[in-house]
Order: sequence, then structure tokens, then C-alpha cells
Amino acid sequence: MNYIKGQPPGRIIAMGFAFVILTGSFLLMLPCSVREGAQVSFIDALFTSASAVCVTGLIAIDTAEHFTVFGRTVVALLIQIGGLGVTSVSVGFILIAGKRVGLKGRRLVREAMNVNTSKGMVRLVKNILLMTLCFECVGAVLSFLVFVQDYPPLEALGISLFHSVAAFNNSGFDILGGLTNLIPYQNNVLLNLTTGGLIIFGGLGFLVILDILGNRSFRKLTLHSKIVITMSLILLAAGTLSLKATENITWLGAFFQSVSARTAGFSTYPIGSFTDDGVFVLTLLMFVGASPGSTGGGIKTTTLFVMIQAARGAAANQYAGAFKRKIPDDVIRKAFIITFLSGMVVCVGTFVMCLLEPEFSFLQLLFEVTSAFGTVGLSTGITPDLGIPGKALIIMIMFIGRLGPLTIASLWAFKTTANARFTEENVTIG
Repeated sequence: MNYIKGQPPGRIIAMGFAFVILTGSFLLMLPCSVREGAQVSFIDALFTSASAVCVTGLIAIDTAEHFTVFGRTVVALLIQIGGLGVTSVSVGFILIAGKRVGLKGRRLVREAMNVNTSKGMVRLVKNILLMTLCFECVGAVLSFLVFVQDYPPLEALGISLFHSVAAFNNSGFDILGGLTNLIPYQNNVLLNLTTGGLIIFGGLGFLVILDILGNRSFRKLTLHSKIVITMSLILLAAGTLSLKATENITWLGAFFQSVSARTAGFSTYPIGSFTDDGVFVLTLLMFVGASPGSTGGGIKTTTLFVMIQAARGAAANQYAGAFKRKIPDDVIRKAFIITFLSGMVVCVGTFVMCLLEPEFSFLQLLFEVTSAFGTVGLSTGITPDLGIPGKALIIMIMFIGRLGPLTIASLWAFKTTANARFTEENVTIG
């Protein structure tokens, strides 16, 4: 215990996620979790648990056909823990028990939520838990109105609760069976808009939602919130137009897939039938992902915005800024480091997957790796056919994607160094 307390916050968070994943995999292998006649190997249980905790949604086996109600409940709880974050859930249990949250706990929440101050951490966790409950309850009620038309009321209620939890936490799991995801409901406006709304709010980030609720005016929002909202709208519009132009799908389908590709992983059309152009558009959206402090992954919308403004400022010989505010130099530096590390993970992961799974095309494997890193869950349909080494690599990439590039980078890139400095010398680039 003393060893764990002495570790830096980022390492404790990583160990917490790893512990939950392993615990979930063992729970999913219990006889009460597996349906009669179905078989679940350890690698498939581990893959399912990792995909749930990392709020990804990639599946090696069909969730509905292999797991009982208890097993699906375990998956839903793993998704909820993964979306909220291990530290937020732990603090929530401490508050329910009526105990005081210590300084270490506040530091862990600050690290996990990527905020700059420990002030108000307990209040933040309370607001996050309440907000999650509200969104998921509303989503479950609206989803129930759709599913009750096709399933008995009790079963429809279970599906609605699971679906709402998965959607708000940006995890593309479904329990409809047949590996169909939401394809049977591709023309259902209510379910598409409900799911899309849950995904969007879950991907905005808890801090942004709280800022919107507190100010209710775009002018009064923080710079972070303005950037998140602006980039989310731009990416949503660009993705919708691009997918409509490249695929033979409806406007509703293009809108939904544009929303889902930003780390949710639900699909109303078979991705395997998409053209290379459409798959490439989805890959770009998955790589960018959602926003900081949200339930989504990717390099984040703010990272992309900061890099664009930095490049624009450098070209015009001006400082990087937006909305009459200057972006700090250390934020710009971190944005480029995060993107570089993320690109390396995707490139190396795709290269290794090409060696391990030569029967699949490069674009299929690039899509699969990017989906895992962005904790998206979309797939061209190759996930169940991957070998054990390929599944193990995807698990590792999902884990890296859920922890976030900033957490990984902070383990070495932002360590405190000695005050002594070397002599500066110019390097020609570009």
C-alpha cells in the first residue's frame, strides 16, 4: 500500500484501470456470466473487459449471444467505471460512505480530469456523478420508447439502460445480437437523435457542460469551452458532408456516423461496405476524437485547434490565439507532443498488425488500430477474426488510448529536470 501511495498520479491511474480490466475479465468468465452453450476464452473475456473499461466498443465475441444478464450487467458497470474514470468512481464511493476525501484523492481526480487546480475537486465529482445520472436516465427513457416496440417491456428496459450507458460514455457496445449494432434502426429518427445527443454531450467534457449550465451565453464561456464547441460543430459538419459525398447513405446516416466516429463506435450502416474514401474520413475523425475531460478518446478537439492556430500564427508571424485570447506556449508544445506520440502509436501499431495479420488489407488494419487508439469501437468487421497476438496488441492500444497521450507523455516528457542547461544552438528545420 505504501508503494502505491508513493507512485505519481499518472501511474496510480494506470494501475487502477489495469486492475479493473483484469477483475472484469475474471467476472466475465464466471459460469453465471456465460450463456449456456456459449464458450468464452480468457483472451476474449480480457478483450471484452478492456474494450468496456476503455469505453471503446470493439468486440471479439457478440455480447448478447455469449453473456447472460449478469454478464451484460458486468459489461455495463465496466463501461460506467471506464467512462467516469476509476478515480471519480472511487471518490464517489468515499463520499457515499460519508468519509473525507484526502489530498491524494483530490490530486488523482485533478490528474484524471486534466484540470489545473485541486480546488473544488469534491464538488466537481458530485456534479459529474449527478450529471451522468441525469443524462443516462433521460437517454434510457427515450430509448425505451423505441425498443419497447420490438421487445417485451422488461427486456426493452434492460436494453435501454445498457444502450444509454454505452452511448453517453461513448462506448459502442450493443446487446441486440447478431453483430448488427444499430443497423436495424438506421431510419429511426428518435433513436438516432437520442443516441447522437448522448454521444455529443458525453464527448464535450464534463467541465464544458458545467460551464454551459453556469453561464448560458457563448460570450461568457471560458476559452476552453469556446474551442471545444467550435471544433465539435466544425468536425460534425465536415464529417457529415464528407460521408454524404462519399457514401450512398441518408443525411441522417451521414450525421449519425459523423457523430459516432468521434469515439462512440455505434454504426447504423455496415462499415465494411464503405468505400476507401469513407473509411479514410472515419479514420481521421477517430484520430481527432472527443474533447478533454470527456468520456471519449483521440488526440482531442482542443489539440487539433491549438496546432492549427499555432501553424496559422507562425505563417503570419503572429502569436497563436483565438477569441481575443493568447494560447500559452507550453500548451502549444504539449499539443504537438501529444499528436506526435499518438501518430507513433497508430503507425507502429498498424505496422505490427500488418505483420501479425497479413490476410487483412492495410486500410482495414489502420482503421482497426485507429479505432482502438481513439477508443471508438468502429470496425470493418475483422475484430472477431484476429489471432491472439493481434487481439493482445489491440488491447494494449485501447489501454494507451484510454489513459490518454497526455498522461503517457507526462511520464517522461514533462518530468522536472535539473536547473542546469546546455548551450543553445540553432537547428535548421522545414
